[in-house]
Amino acid sequence: MEALELLDLIQLGESSITQFKERLPHQDSLAQEMVAFSNTEGGRIIIGVNDKTADLNGLSFQEIQATNLQLVNVASQLVFPPIFIKTETVSVNGQQLIVVDVKEGVSKPYKDRNGSIFKKNGSDKRKVTSNDEIARLLQSGKLMYADETQVHGTSLADIDLDIFKTFILNKYGKPFEDLGIDLQKALENLNLMQGGILTLAGLLLFCGHRQQYRPQFTIQCVAVNDNIITGNSFEDSEAPIDGTISQIYEKAIGFIDRNMRKMQIGSSFNSPSKWEIPYEVFEEILVNALIHRDYFIQSTIKIFIYSDRIEIHSPGKLPNSLTLDNIRNGISIARNPILLSVAQFILPYKGLGTGITRAISLHPSIEFSNDVVGEQFRVIIKHIS
Repeated sequence: MEALELLDLIQLGESSITQFKERLPHQDSLAQEMVAFSNTEGGRIIIGVNDKTADLNGLSFQEIQATNLQLVNVASQLVFPPIFIKTETVSVNGQQLIVVDVKEGVSKPYKDRNGSIFKKNGSDKRKVTSNDEIARLLQSGKLMYADETQVHGTSLADIDLDIFKTFILNKYGKPFEDLGIDLQKALENLNLMQGGILTLAGLLLFCGHRQQYRPQFTIQCVAVNDNIITGNSFEDSEAPIDGTISQIYEKAIGFIDRNMRKMQIGSSFNSPSKWEIPYEVFEEILVNALIHRDYFIQSTIKIFIYSDRIEIHSPGKLPNSLTLDNIRNGISIARNPILLSVAQFILPYKGLGTGITRAISLHPSIEFSNDVVGEQFRVIIKHIS
């Protein structure tokens, strides 16, 4: 890092990705800082800067040697699992500063030697105690997936057998009865049931009364005659949609259909009409929302139809290191691998990360927002002017 670049960074003050230390704190406190960065978005610790005044207080040669040794020891022995850090000594106005880069980890959750988990909270850190938040960290570390968790209270009786048999026919090209296997074994082989209890994937895919167990995993729809939601602008709304994931999809598409602007294809009075925005755009984005949303977050997918745009809000920020540019270029990460594996036989899902790129090719006026703090991913589809 160049001296001027570092000086500019220091003048901006501490943030969720930048921390100042005049000298290294106690090793347990340092470990907690590293844990917090590793569990969040990564960041850097700049040593030799007063965290109250941002004044420089550079390190001597001996301090630089001792500090680097301590940094490596903490990262390898007091952070679990151990992390790799990068250190660099930069001379700024004759003062020797150490810049420590801590990457966002891929084996979350990271813990200190007491087993405590920390995340960044602005320029500070906070201890993580919520089971849901710990589960999301496990998910991002690929140690747990929401769709494989058991839904206690469920059983074989909750499976819609007709829908399951249709899926089997689509997947294997033969009736379920010809497979020579009982229902529970078939579900367990597909990770849709464990020990006689449905997994979340099994519930969402094949339980028509899913709302009895997970009422929040649905879609809410609102249409307003304005570009904001106001008390008197409502034109249409839908109660949270019930049913299997395929039934929810069809009902949501129906809501969009009855509120979508239509265009005549031909010039005659009886010419058929088509959606102003191609149907396939919503097919791709809705299916992606249902498959890739964060099911550790107890919230609904939301569809807002405004006079100038349509917004689809999905619970959960983009997983791990995935960025908006990544998804525009067709790169995806499987957040719910069981749903992903079954969806192509139930929903109009192409897979291969092509959904977003196909939607953009059909209607370029699409914007994306990855709200990291609010844990929400938004797709904004603008009407044709």
